[in-house]
Amino acid sequence: MSDDRIHDLGYARLDTNRAARTGDPEVVYGAGKTPDQVVGILRALRAAHPERAVLATRLAPEAVEAVTAAIPDAVVDAEARAVTVGRLPDAAGTVTIVSAGTSDAPVAAEAALTARVYGAGVVRVNDVGVAGLHRVLSVRDELERADCLVVVAGMEGALPSVVGGLTGTPLVAVPTSVGYGASFGGIAALLGMLNSCAPGVTVVNIDNGFGAGVFAARVARNAAPHNDSSATAPRETPRNSQTNPGVAP
Repeated sequence: MSDDRIHDLGYARLDTNRAARTGDPEVVYGAGKTPDQVVGILRALRAAHPERAVLATRLAPEAVEAVTAAIPDAVVDAEARAVTVGRLPDAAGTVTIVSAGTSDAPVAAEAALTARVYGAGVVRVNDVGVAGLHRVLSVRDELERADCLVVVAGMEGALPSVVGGLTGTPLVAVPTSVGYGASFGGIAALLGMLNSCAPGVTVVNIDNGFGAGVFAARVARNAAPHNDSSATAPRETPRNSQTNPGVAP
């Protein structure tokens, strides 16, 4: 019996009904897939959702090369190790991505691109780790203007607790695998965030910028109709911050 909610490629059974159920189409997780599989899935999802962008994350360089050769309108975000195909949705609400250090940038970039693909406006605030608390204090107003915060940190993972103590904005913390041996590939940061003394801190898995971006975009989208200050374009940001260039419309 055929099921028009599933697109069977043989090596993948695509959930083409996901956008109708959840508001967002399926995303391609590129790790472990061959370049040809990534291209085939992207093409099928694009055909199923021609009205908006589809996203492929965690792409190896050879997969990026295959996608750009096969799909001319694909847009690469090298920092996020991801590709989008199709027009981004109009931005609703604002997600601010806060990263502790430059080494956390790939995970922060994945969260930023995901939030944009999922329909939120995005602002980046970079390199405000707890080793220099004056840096995060200098952008406190920017944190409070967001509809949702994504706070990305490795090492001991303390930044979400600091940010969560400065603002009541909904916050999702992302532990990264950045750190020396006793960080255990991000486990130290994960445990630190799970044990945060700041109330209201939600935590995703290690290096899971995608999951954080989805959560934050959904919070921002739902907040936007009730927030007169929401904007459809990224806001101007203070020193030590930058707007995410995202991808072309």
